[in-house]
Amino acid sequence: MVGVDANWVHLTGVNRRTFLAATSSCLGAGPLSAIGPFTRKGDPRLLLGLAAYSFRKQMRWMKGKPNPELKEGEGWDLFSFIDYCADHGCAGAELTSYFFPPEFGPDYLLKLKRHAYLRGVAISGTAVGNVFTHPEGGARRREINHVKDWIRHAALMGAPHIRVFAGNAPKGMSQQEAEKNFLECYAECLELAAKEGIFLGLENHGGIVSEADALVRLMKAIDSPWAGINLDSGNFHTEDPYGDLAKIAPYAVNVQMKIELQKKGADKPEAMNVPQLLKILRNANYQGWFILEYEGSEDAEASVPIILRDLATHL
Repeated sequence: MVGVDANWVHLTGVNRRTFLAATSSCLGAGPLSAIGPFTRKGDPRLLLGLAAYSFRKQMRWMKGKPNPELKEGEGWDLFSFIDYCADHGCAGAELTSYFFPPEFGPDYLLKLKRHAYLRGVAISGTAVGNVFTHPEGGARRREINHVKDWIRHAALMGAPHIRVFAGNAPKGMSQQEAEKNFLECYAECLELAAKEGIFLGLENHGGIVSEADALVRLMKAIDSPWAGINLDSGNFHTEDPYGDLAKIAPYAVNVQMKIELQKKGADKPEAMNVPQLLKILRNANYQGWFILEYEGSEDAEASVPIILRDLATHL
């Protein structure tokens, strides 16, 4: 079952019995333990992949609607993106949920799975936009159902990972209450994720997880082998982003690499120190996907191939 760390319960005032009762059927896949640093045999191993979000301006669909920046019939679909990954030496393709066509069905997902396999590209995962800090009610239920839908989609595509968000604390809500709400939503979704064999990687994406200590605290509060952190190299805007990345690296189940980061108090972003980032990951004995998520100001079609070639020399 999914559990909550006793220290976290004491700090936040969560009723442990109530929380566990709501999630007692979660996982059912043998003995579990609270999420801690992953222990991996062997040496660090990083596999190069690319996130479809890197080409958000080129994608035909945006959150179920035509991309307003493109003319009708223009733009890439996800099959085109998979082809791009194959043609540029990427072993993995992350198929961001925003770029799926409206009202797609199982046939579409299976066609993507087949196309990727025949092109020799693994579907490394997908990503959803969600908020898990809502109190009980309709808004919370919609967010949970949305993530559950994508767990099923990911399972059908053969995508083993979904990166999820925590969200901001609504106005007037404390950090502790927001963390409680998040854990309840996360635990419910992990129940289905365990049955389908899908990791739910919580991303350091601002809001209640804008700092490393809060993110690690939430990981330690969950008992599930399918929970972990989606480490985004550019999302800590603290005084020491690299130090914070080192704190969360032992819990990483997926890595997104940005080409820049913004330190607290700095006038402008600075270039990502790729060797330093890789050292952090290797010190944590990370083994898994290393996904480029390009958000630079230069044209993606011109910039991404250069970045991919450079990354390949480091990995």
